[in-house]
Amino acid sequence: MNVRLDEELKKYFWKLMQMVDGLEAIVVTDRDGVPVIKVATEAVPQLALKPHFLSTFAMAADQASKLGLSKNKSIVCTYNSYQVIHFNKTPLVISLIASNDANTGMILNLETELEDVLQELKTAIEIS
Repeated sequence: MNVRLDEELKKYFWKLMQMVDGLEAIVVTDRDGVPVIKVATEAVPQLALKPHFLSTFAMAADQASKLGLSKNKSIVCTYNSYQVIHFNKTPLVISLIASNDANTGMILNLETELEDVLQELKTAIEIS
């Protein structure tokens, strides 16, 4: 991925984070949890940005798909202080980390905002 695209995506993600109060991080990873692009405030626990935490979504999505309800598209996890929303955009996973009082519906609606930019990112990754 070229540096210019990386910087443009980070600016765009910061702009999206400002649209939702309490949204603290947007992380795009591969299915193994390896970050492709990440923007985060200092409020995010560092453990939530680690590959071993971020990779658990892919495993959970695979298991949920075995329930016979078709392919899993997203998972919302709530904790005492934070909530984590994961979107399955094969081969990428988007993780949005927010405070527990952030509006979950607004965060879920960001999925449509991310569609076009993710297509560009997938294309850039496939080329490189």
